Amino acid sequence: MTRPGNILIPPRGLFERFRPQPSGAGVPGLISALQAYGGLQAWAARAHRPSQSLGRVGSLEVRLAQTAQEVRQAQKLRYRVFYQEGPAIANPARLFSRRDIDAYDAVCDHLLVIDHAKDRAKDRTLRDGHPLNNRPAVVGTYRLLRQPLAEEYGGFYSAGEFDVDALIGRHANLQFLELGRSCVLAAYRNKRTVELLWHGIHAYILQNGCDVMIGCASLDGTEPKQLALPLSFLHHYARAPEQWRARALPQRYIEMNRLSKEAIDPKAALRMLPPLIKGYLRLGALIGDGAVVDHEFGTTDVLIVLPISEIKQRYFEHFDLSRRAA
Repeated sequence: MTRPGNILIPPRGLFERFRPQPSGAGVPGLISALQAYGGLQAWAARAHRPSQSLGRVGSLEVRLAQTAQEVRQAQKLRYRVFYQEGPAIANPARLFSRRDIDAYDAVCDHLLVIDHAKDRAKDRTLRDGHPLNNRPAVVGTYRLLRQPLAEEYGGFYSAGEFDVDALIGRHANLQFLELGRSCVLAAYRNKRTVELLWHGIHAYILQNGCDVMIGCASLDGTEPKQLALPLSFLHHYARAPEQWRARALPQRYIEMNRLSKEAIDPKAALRMLPPLIKGYLRLGALIGDGAVVDHEFGTTDVLIVLPISEIKQRYFEHFDLSRRAA
């Protein structure tokens, strides 16, 4: 999920990104890592991929990446947003490639917002001075990991911080979808682009029969004492009931219940929450048990659990592009 300031969550919040691979996560192997570096996707990820557009508004189209080149464009966009504009620290491989890459790229679907009116040749030229071919620009992206592929290739990304396996085990009849690596080019961080992303996610959910969305969201800072108010607010007002609760891994668990409910000023707590989390709460999201401090990225993470059945119908209607003129 993108960091604050990257993308709006309708109607007025912000996405945060899933950050690079957390240590200790069960992750796809070497072959997947090599495929990801080339922008290639595993056969199982390609097999189900529909080629049709998921929606369009004016010159902007939302659809899944169809080629290795498009995946590489998404990786370049992520690098630009996360490492050049944001505070993330790139490892040598990312610095060399100028792309945000990890092994999950080979087994995920890459949702793209493409601007057919933007000529990428305006941004770069080849070394001999000739412009690049006129290709539509990838201006937004979101990485989607379906449960069957997660189970086949090493687990969900968020399993590096939270015990999502126990959550999934309690709902063996449901299909989980993990959302991550969301970012949008600065000039496109507006309501229209966000609505296209959510329209694409909604269409993807329907096509793949997904029942629950999960993912990590971050609060800035690594000192839980300084985050006592927002963490306690989430614990008392949005903590998932037992059947939907996933606990932070024991070795990374940070207590969220730091203030009594009576000591919380809800309005003050909401002002401290990142717009991402407020946006998900409006959609009906639930919060896991415990937080995780990520010192590398200067954040404290919580787990978002969002059963599709909890999303209010008016939001789905809002994201239905067929209800309005393109």
